[in-house]
Amino acid sequence: DSGLEVDVLGGAPGVLSARYAGTPCDDRANSAKLIAALRDIPDEKRTARFRCAIALADSDAIIAATDGAIEGRIIDDPRGHNGFGYDPHFFVPDMGMTAAQMPPEQKNAVSHRGRALAALIPTLSRLLQHT
Repeated sequence: DSGLEVDVLGGAPGVLSARYAGTPCDDRANSAKLIAALRDIPDEKRTARFRCAIALADSDAIIAATDGAIEGRIIDDPRGHNGFGYDPHFFVPDMGMTAAQMPPEQKNAVSHRGRALAALIPTLSRLLQHT
């Protein structure tokens, strides 16, 4: 599962990221609710991260669990047209741009999903060697 965690909101929207503004899921409504919740919050307190958790399981047990994150902060005015969801509002200081301004290959290289999957690769490799 993946989600956006905003520190000043106690980790919200978190696992409810896709449904933050209710159902049906709507990226524009979710972003509008997020920006409204941060209206009086100064820029330096708008720290956030995208987090992805991955679990590998069989019918008996969880074999491995990993997670990955990318740190950033939330900005009011959307920038960029790549990506989806909160990407236009998620500024990544290390990259100097929002997730929506990154070309897909750049975003994939630093994304929370890519990092979580990369953390799972050693376990997958070990399991495949034993089959």
